[in-house]
Amino acid sequence: MGLDSHVNTFGSVCKATYGSRIRKLTIDAKFTCPNRDGTLGKGGCTFCNVASFNPEQGTKLTISEQLNQGKARLEKSSGKYIAYFQAYTSTYDEYRVLKQKYDEAIADKDIVGLCVGTRPDCVPDEVLDLLVDYQNKGLDVWLELGLQTANEQTLKRINRGHGMAEYVDTVTRARALGLKVCTHLILGLPGETHDDYMTTLDAVLSHGVDGLKLHPLHIVEGSTMAKAWRANKMQLLDKETYSASVGEMIRATPKEVIFHRVTAYAKKPLLLAPDWCAFRWDGLVAIVDNLLAHGGQGANTASPFEV
Repeated sequence: MGLDSHVNTFGSVCKATYGSRIRKLTIDAKFTCPNRDGTLGKGGCTFCNVASFNPEQGTKLTISEQLNQGKARLEKSSGKYIAYFQAYTSTYDEYRVLKQKYDEAIADKDIVGLCVGTRPDCVPDEVLDLLVDYQNKGLDVWLELGLQTANEQTLKRINRGHGMAEYVDTVTRARALGLKVCTHLILGLPGETHDDYMTTLDAVLSHGVDGLKLHPLHIVEGSTMAKAWRANKMQLLDKETYSASVGEMIRATPKEVIFHRVTAYAKKPLLLAPDWCAFRWDGLVAIVDNLLAHGGQGANTASPFEV
């Protein structure tokens, strides 16, 4: 695809570090979310149906069994892996429960890293200290924060349940301890434009970040947004508009920031729209074409990405 020639990707960094490609193994650790269990609200964020990124949500397999199953699927592509706690809020439980689950994952001899996805308002100091302890033992540790947007009105509109202040607080505490932070952003949220995406990026970069994940809004079955989409009340980004905005964001990002992802897809029938998100490579090809035409990472910063 050629993305590595224009972007500082997670894959290229892992290859340089470990000498081979490192894959993430997604784990369903039976976590929930304060925005679903009634602590903050019920129903979750309006875009959310966790099965869109983890089709095996609800599995009865243990963490160790899930890792073995994942390795079996990827056996020909990698010998080392990162345990990825992605589903729902993976720091939302008692300390002892979190440690037990994380410990089970890293006990696998093929696991070289730990990625923990969570909300910015669910990361107490004791969890950060636990992650630092894993890092001090030699694991490649990432704290992945789902911000989605820095626009306070949008955060309320999508029922996110937190604001920018909680994100800034967690990023500041995590990076002060030497933990790497990857921030998840969604393009195409209701009411937002390209200017909003760039404003969000500027805010994230200004507070410091080590990695970014970019994601097109897509409508999945079971989400609140699915109802609005069926009522023709939602406008979604087409592939060309999305790739153009992503290209500008990449060019505005300093070369040292690692892109863990620049697009995403979901499978039908879970995916309702847009149709182009059903194809793994379509969005990526469009983004690479944009980068070829207009420049790669850092082209619009003081320290351009060297290709």
